Amino acid sequence: MVFRFRNLPFRNPIRPTALLVFGALTAGSPASAAPGKAFAPIPAATLALMQARGTTAAAPVLFRAYKKESEIEVWKRAASGRFVHVKTFPICRWSGQLGPKRKTGDRQTPEGFYTVPQRQMNPNSSYYLSFDVGYPNAYDRAQGSTGSAVMVHGVCSSMGCFAMTDQVVGEIYAIAREAFAGGQAAFQFQSYPFRMTAANMARHRTDPNIAFWRQLKEGADRFEATGEEPVVGVVAGRYAFAPYRDPAKEALATAHRSAEEARIAALVEEGSAAVRTTYSDGAQHPFWAALAAKGTSLGDVSRPEALAYAGQEVVVIAARPRPLPVAEAVWSRWIAPASPLSRTRMPGFVPAYEQAAPAFAPLLTSYAQTWPRVVGLTLSGALRAPDIAAAGGAVEVVAQR
Repeated sequence: MVFRFRNLPFRNPIRPTALLVFGALTAGSPASAAPGKAFAPIPAATLALMQARGTTAAAPVLFRAYKKESEIEVWKRAASGRFVHVKTFPICRWSGQLGPKRKTGDRQTPEGFYTVPQRQMNPNSSYYLSFDVGYPNAYDRAQGSTGSAVMVHGVCSSMGCFAMTDQVVGEIYAIAREAFAGGQAAFQFQSYPFRMTAANMARHRTDPNIAFWRQLKEGADRFEATGEEPVVGVVAGRYAFAPYRDPAKEALATAHRSAEEARIAALVEEGSAAVRTTYSDGAQHPFWAALAAKGTSLGDVSRPEALAYAGQEVVVIAARPRPLPVAEAVWSRWIAPASPLSRTRMPGFVPAYEQAAPAFAPLLTSYAQTWPRVVGLTLSGALRAPDIAAAGGAVEVVAQR
């Protein structure tokens, strides 16, 4: 049986009405009562962060995940209408490599733009609490990708999911639950290989996934420029983003996009290194790694031996050293004839200012004065080409004949 919550009149954080609904959903199921963990309140410190950012627990939410940095960000819509960053959670474990998920069993944590309606929340998860991110989406299906049940869940074990530990996923679940209670029908879950900066795009420009990542960056840029959730579609097997209704916002998005493209091109032109980042099987945030190193138990950790080979960077194109800028007053002295540095030359090299004067030097030295006379005499017929040849190029002599 599939339960749909979308039209329920949830408006306030965890009121008795919400408790009755969740109780009804679990009645008659193997778990005869809704577990209390599904109704745990948002911590007071997080509520204070929301208030400081001009938002509330009931406001719409949006999540952004970054695999390389092993983080999930929480964004909430503020009174201004823009989404604002509230908090960042460390990912305890994700699996696979950078790049999209392609098929069932490849252990890849997906990348893309996903939609999570309320029916995908799972208070009875085997991994404490969870929600399904919605893989495969329309883009994944257009690529022929397969798989299902990709979750953000508890514990620290991943087979293609975002494993957060029980305490962390409990807070994430509560934040999403309150947004649904406030009336949000579904939230967007954005998943990226890394933070979509110009520097990261330039560094990974030779990766086989770069064309796909450019599509993701377009959506990321639109969100960052406007603070408004991008409207995502799929056209001809590619991500496509609808223009914002507000022309001013669309202008902001376009300008930001152009500026980012220029930054990437400049970094490549300046000689930025190109790398490939490889993993044995995913990674985890340094926060959790540091705790584990101190002997803190993280519970069930998937393939802990693979973490020693996480995030290995292979340089594909070495960076070119950037020349240091030298003031004109300095380099002009360096090349002066009297400067000791001016004597440091390649064997046989003679600068132009030390070379013997060419045979046509008189022509050059008197050019400004004599050339108009030469042109005038030639046009009048008083000076002929044989005369110039016989004079060996000595214009002053020719002109006097």
